[in-house]
Amino acid sequence: MPREKFKTLTQQMFYVLLCLTKERCGIELLERIPQLTEGRVTVGSGTLYDLLEAFQQAGMIRETKCEGRRRSYEITPAGREKLAEEYERIDQQARDYRRLIEGDSL
Repeated sequence: MPREKFKTLTQQMFYVLLCLTKERCGIELLERIPQLTEGRVTVGSGTLYDLLEAFQQAGMIRETKCEGRRRSYEITPAGREKLAEEYERIDQQARDYRRLIEGDSL
């Protein structure tokens, strides 16, 4: 059975949505993600533009303007909801880790 699209987000997907909480174009995303993550996460231009297209088709982002080849995007309410769900999933994993490592009984 194929994996449900966007059930969980990769790091790159997460940071693209996170950075689109402010309107940005592709070049700005390519610069902002490594800056935000102190180099831990990078996104290649091919991957970025594939993600932008997929997110747009899924209604998670919308194009805000197009100036020549430069297109800007921002997150939609559906994208914010998915981003919040993913944050909660990651946060729960961190809480489970801390509980186990700190020796709390399960």
